Amino acid sequence: MRCYFHLVNGEDAILDDTGVEVADLETARTEALRAIQELRQELDGFTDEWMGWHLDVVCPQGTVLLSVDLKTTVH
Repeated sequence: MRCYFHLVNGEDAILDDTGVEVADLETARTEALRAIQELRQELDGFTDEWMGWHLDVVCPQGTVLLSVDLKTTVH
């Protein structure tokens, strides 16, 4: 299934218009956590400006399948 990873905070959104093919929802969750980790590395952590943001995993029909807060600890 194709999933899209949108960064949202209620007022603003950074939309993923490409998406990624994943086998199942657990794989989508793993990819979301990986994306958050990569963002942290690129930004050298998250500043206050990222407070309230989360990563929504969305199906092609626009339904949010899961949402991960950017503050989530990635193991």
